[in-house]
Amino acid sequence: MTTSKARLLILLKKVFFLLFLVSFFYLFKNVVFAQTCPTTDYDCQIREIQKEIDLLKPAHERNKAELDSLKKQLADLDKRIKNLSLKLKENEAEIEKREEDLTYAKEIFNQKANSHYRFLRLYDPIIPFLSAPLASEAFKEINFRQRAIDDDRRTMEKYAQDLLSLKSDRETLEKNKTSLASLKKQVDERATFLAGEVEKTEKYLASLSAKQEAILAAKSGSFIASVGDSELADDYYASIKGFREQAPAGSYAVFSFGAYTHRKGMSQYGARGRANSGANYKDILRAYYGKEPVKKDTSGTINVSGVGTVDFEGYYLLGIAEMPSTWHPEALKAQAVAARTYAYRYKVEGRSICTTESCQVFRKPKADNPPEAWRKAVEETRGEVLEDVITFYSSTAGGYLTTMGWDTTDGSGGGNFLDKSYEKIGGSPWVYKAWYTKDYSPQSDKCGRSNPWLTSEELADIINAARYRDERVTPVTTACWGGNPYSYEELRQKANGPSRVNSVSVIQGNGSTSKVIFQTDIGQIELSADEFKTAFNLRAPGYLKIPQKGYTFFNIEKK
Repeated sequence: MTTSKARLLILLKKVFFLLFLVSFFYLFKNVVFAQTCPTTDYDCQIREIQKEIDLLKPAHERNKAELDSLKKQLADLDKRIKNLSLKLKENEAEIEKREEDLTYAKEIFNQKANSHYRFLRLYDPIIPFLSAPLASEAFKEINFRQRAIDDDRRTMEKYAQDLLSLKSDRETLEKNKTSLASLKKQVDERATFLAGEVEKTEKYLASLSAKQEAILAAKSGSFIASVGDSELADDYYASIKGFREQAPAGSYAVFSFGAYTHRKGMSQYGARGRANSGANYKDILRAYYGKEPVKKDTSGTINVSGVGTVDFEGYYLLGIAEMPSTWHPEALKAQAVAARTYAYRYKVEGRSICTTESCQVFRKPKADNPPEAWRKAVEETRGEVLEDVITFYSSTAGGYLTTMGWDTTDGSGGGNFLDKSYEKIGGSPWVYKAWYTKDYSPQSDKCGRSNPWLTSEELADIINAARYRDERVTPVTTACWGGNPYSYEELRQKANGPSRVNSVSVIQGNGSTSKVIFQTDIGQIELSADEFKTAFNLRAPGYLKIPQKGYTFFNIEKK
């Protein structure tokens, strides 16, 4: 009995030590993986990696120019997958070690089971009473035998639990290895696809003529437009209202979500919408820049190009012409802090600041005689700046900013995001617009067109421009573009493409358009959003354009 008990204690010590090692392994694993997951939850880590892979898709469709950034993300994912694979191998080795120990434990278990079985078959509880000189000795013997039976039972139960745990861990390991292989395949496929898409785009861009490059540059937008110091009148024919009320049946129009914007920092119309909805200027700044202003010593002067050295607070800021003074006071104060913060860097560094949209608009006549509402906004926020942030801002971002996400009442997108956007609440004429004028002003040249609407044949011609490209793929309106463009029929034959479009579906992503699906007289045709945008800006008549630089976010409406 003593020998068996000693062997049992040795076995239990080995089991407890093994459990300690396993616990230590799971508790102190490397935390290189997704920080939202427990360090021992491989399934969670795999799901997080899968989410990041999925998030790469709309980013790629949104802007292939971000290839370097995407490659870094892919490299990071690949590194994390390799680390996870290494940890799974360690886990597999640990499981194999447990299997070896349990094989030894099984021998002990079998011996214990046989011994316990024989004991139950042969043991007669009367014998201790017959052989012991005293009854107390008999009870001691019975108690001792009962403890031995209990120890054997616990050993067998522990072995059974270890077997179940081992089986579960082995199944989880196999599942994780399968999921990991799938993730690795997706990463490789994404990298291969991305490289192919960029190579295709680069080859196409290299083949563009100088004239085509000039057309694309003219239509894609080369500046950032702020609201300015006066209200912008909406262009009825470029609005969805005008399209639905006036366009002939069967017409199409390409509507952009925002335009001429970097989509960073503060939306000025969004700030107006937030103020009209009850937000104060600190709420607005926190929403767009993620922080509230702090007080700084902003006394002194600033050098203004073409004007000279002027007082910073008492003259320069009073001449900022970036928001109509008739707007809500809280929106004006948010604008004052954003403008002060933007110019404060120039002041501190002793640099001269320009007076156009390239910096921020300054008007000397306004500084000489500032409107009372604007003067009050500047004075009530005197010295307030945002630390460690460049306060980008623009008129309208289309309901989505890269620095904050959806600029909506509930912070989400979805099919009705336009109705929820603060820019629409603020009355922006650019939040959803079809562009057909030379620049952002409705009064600018229209190249003889009175609206941005397209016939079915004209939209089919854009598809053909995406399917076949050479130097003659330019706008058919030679009056404003010149050249020798293909006729609609010539390009259709070159592209072996459609002559009309029956319907269209536009696939939207997270603040971007990813794909356009056309039903035509020759069947279904799919184009990526970037392919359609490039073809549209190269071939669309007049000044019709998708005027977004650095991102692609549009919709196609049918009357």
